[in-house]
Amino acid sequence: MSANLTKATPLLPSLFDDMFKPWKDLFDINGGRSWTSTVPAVNITEEKDVIKLSMAAPGMTKEDFNIDVEDNIITISAEKEEKKESADEKVSRQEYNYSSFSRSFNIPENVVRENISAVYRDGVLKLTLPKKEAGKQENHSKKIEIK
Repeated sequence: MSANLTKATPLLPSLFDDMFKPWKDLFDINGGRSWTSTVPAVNITEEKDVIKLSMAAPGMTKEDFNIDVEDNIITISAEKEEKKESADEKVSRQEYNYSSFSRSFNIPENVVRENISAVYRDGVLKLTLPKKEAGKQENHSKKIEIK
């Protein structure tokens, strides 16, 4: 299962990053942040009767996540938008921060899709994928509720 992880890729190839670096550094329009897409790190462990997936996603709430199961693929996605506003008589400023990601993983045939559970606590999303007995195959779609 861990061989099916997707990787973070930059929005612009490094060639373009190098070419635009002098202007990017001069204007610093992104507040010092890089223009790359960040994808949370994932740990996957397999035990005798369960597969556990842990995703580091600090600063989010459980409402920011969507977890969907479609046939043999589980997709974890999230969107978060933050607005900071300040105003006085002479200056008005708004700052927006928007982040999103999506990760998809192949689910082994022996996982009971109806019993997949998720918990988000202390910046870590933890999914538990219980295994079923060999010989049974089912393909269902399901929305996973985060507790």
